[in-house]
Amino acid sequence: MTAITDTAAPTLSAAPASARRIWRVVRLIVANKATTIWVPAMIMGFIWLVNWLIWWIIWGATGPADRADAMDGTQWSGGAFYIFVYMLVVGIQAITLTFPFALGYSATRRDFALGAGLTFVLLSAGYAVAFTLLSYVEEWTNGWGLGGHMFTSVYFADGGVLSRLFIVFVAMLFFFAIGAAAGTLYMRWRMYGVLVAGAVLALLIVGSVALITFTQNWPAVGEWFVTMGSVGVVAWLLVPTALAALIGYAALSRATPKS
Repeated sequence: MTAITDTAAPTLSAAPASARRIWRVVRLIVANKATTIWVPAMIMGFIWLVNWLIWWIIWGATGPADRADAMDGTQWSGGAFYIFVYMLVVGIQAITLTFPFALGYSATRRDFALGAGLTFVLLSAGYAVAFTLLSYVEEWTNGWGLGGHMFTSVYFADGGVLSRLFIVFVAMLFFFAIGAAAGTLYMRWRMYGVLVAGAVLALLIVGSVALITFTQNWPAVGEWFVTMGSVGVVAWLLVPTALAALIGYAALSRATPKS
């Protein structure tokens, strides 16, 4: 009994310490709530206001017979995509600004990577819930009283509550992962690493476009998007998200904070 107790004790005591360090990283990244919550919320609110004014102008400028068709076109609005691009920037800042401080607080690189990943998951979940709630409010108010679409555009309102949560959560996590990977490459190889990675990504995209064009498979690509739907297409983002996370973790394990 004594041998078992002595052997198990270090493991049990080490686990909470590691968890505390990981949670400390989470608190460090979200310490400035203006960056992760309030500023994006305010800008998103302003974008919504501008869209509402545009819908109001369309509503007032069109007759009752054409009004429904005019407002139906707003379902292709991309106004809500700002928040995703902004979170890519947050992912970059989470690495470049907090990594040196985290190491200074005795967090290991592994603790920092896990803490950053947990932060991105929590933020993605929070924004997914907010988007889903706003999409239902938009539906219940008939497009904020004007038949407009922002949170219920074709990119988000593909089905019920679970599909809406899934779409926003996975898309948000994808942008976080891409931003964090870029920030990690910068920490490891500075600007040269980011430029090389960007060049490789650009060549892959151009090569894929060339391959599809020369094989005349654009109709098949379009059919694939239609068949998969928003949920299916977004689900595929989990693949580059996982790759970005692995690349970021590998680079972070040898990254050295520099002023």
